[in-house]
Amino acid sequence: MSSASGVNRVAIVGAGTIGSSWAALCLARGVQVVATDPAPNAESNLRAYVARAWKTLAALGLSPHASPHAAFDRFTFTSDLAEALQDADFVQESGPELRDFKIRLFAAMDAAAPPQSILASSTSWLTVDVLESECRRPGRCIVGHPLNPPHVIPLVEVVGGAQTSPQTIERAMAFYASLGKKPILLRKALPGHVVNRLQAALYKEILCLVQQGVLSIADADDVICYGPGLRWAVMGPSLQWHLAGGPGGIHHFMEQLMDPLCAAMNNLAAPDLTQALRQTVIDGVSQQAGDRSVEQLADRENQLIVDFLAHRAQTGAE
Repeated sequence: MSSASGVNRVAIVGAGTIGSSWAALCLARGVQVVATDPAPNAESNLRAYVARAWKTLAALGLSPHASPHAAFDRFTFTSDLAEALQDADFVQESGPELRDFKIRLFAAMDAAAPPQSILASSTSWLTVDVLESECRRPGRCIVGHPLNPPHVIPLVEVVGGAQTSPQTIERAMAFYASLGKKPILLRKALPGHVVNRLQAALYKEILCLVQQGVLSIADADDVICYGPGLRWAVMGPSLQWHLAGGPGGIHHFMEQLMDPLCAAMNNLAAPDLTQALRQTVIDGVSQQAGDRSVEQLADRENQLIVDFLAHRAQTGAE
């Protein structure tokens, strides 16, 4: 594979769930992949993950003539970090979410990877300025934060640091787009980036409502799934307010409806995260899950998302 980003060979550092999903996506898109992870059975677990994910990847669209066998012809594994990175055009790190560990890992990656390669992290919370703090070439470091699993959910948040070069951002955006991702460039770095902060803001209010006895965990989930969640899968909340404004659109909304919404915002509070509240969440989630395993729930979710994305593509929705 060759793209505007110039990425033909990707090194996957960390072969857990996120790293394995990145590897599966790259292989399905015709990219050469070398993965590295010191954990026992990491290679066999990664290969098993890709095999399980292939049906989903096929539904989302493979590169021409792609097959599981052909994909693994483009895949190598090594437990040696320097060996994995020596010819990489792009490095996607998905190691443990530990600050000091990632700083050391990025320094080692910076020392091992070719000078022109991009170093990206899947980190959910850390900023590039933290990750690159011991790197000699910080200009090539970014965050490329996916949602789990990366081979199913299109979004990837791309965030640079104070020293990240514009060329690095441009190449990373082009590469992620070539994989079929929806890269969103964040113009400022914040802990948690954007997706996790939005999820945290919503869940903060859900916990408050549950703690106040307004509704149960199951009802809170249903409120999202059968209400705004359906709309948000089609268009974002700001464009939704345009619809809420009726014929006057967003202008009417800002004039007539924004003040009541702001008043509601000002009344929001933080939950008291007691052990009782934690147990309420555990009990509520356990009741909803029933006898279905996490893997079964994830498979069901992935299938529904794949079906939705396929329908969205067929209708030409943007």
